Amino acid sequence: MVRGGSPREVAVAQRSTVRRLMWEYGRTHAAEAGVRLRNTPAPLYQLLTLCVLFSVRIKADIAVAAARELFAAGMRTPRAMAAAPWQDLVDALGRAHYRRYDESTATALGAGAEFVLDRYGGDLRRLRAAADGDPARLRELLQEVPRIGPVGADIFCREAQGVWPELRPAFDARARHAAGALGLPNTPEGLARLVSADDLPRLAAALVRVELARAADGLHATA
Repeated sequence: MVRGGSPREVAVAQRSTVRRLMWEYGRTHAAEAGVRLRNTPAPLYQLLTLCVLFSVRIKADIAVAAARELFAAGMRTPRAMAAAPWQDLVDALGRAHYRRYDESTATALGAGAEFVLDRYGGDLRRLRAAADGDPARLRELLQEVPRIGPVGADIFCREAQGVWPELRPAFDARARHAAGALGLPNTPEGLARLVSADDLPRLAAALVRVELARAADGLHATA
């Protein structure tokens, strides 16, 4: 935990903590799911799909595995997702052991794909344009997608800040809580000063992983 000392000593200790966090936990969910996130329609939609999968009480590794199964089955675009038979979606989710929510999530994915096609022509960059540079508005628009709620919108913004600069710095409540417990700044602006803009998604992901691990284990984070 980074506490005490001179401002310079605190800064050095904080950067050391961040380097360790990035090394151990700094992989985004998109990267884990095999998504090379760019500001183009297909990877942005794949990130949205991942957020839908995360929007129920499911383990992170199962949600990521489900995304991989869907993408491997060719459901990488809203058009492909909307055209896929509902049972194919259920089967892909089942292969990833995405149990209990498989049928409702298959329905949500199909409805969401249709929504993205109808509202944005299959291109989430149009959603970004509709938000007109306002992160709060962008979160509101994301939550119009079936199954996407505040958590899903936070995940999308956390990961998309790497390609949509107006979202920076995006550190949700879980990331900020973990940062404070580790003796790091607990404001988005303070955290953003510790890494380059390109590394913001990785730091946010690392902090959330730490917070989720603390919650699961009932332990206090130490560093």
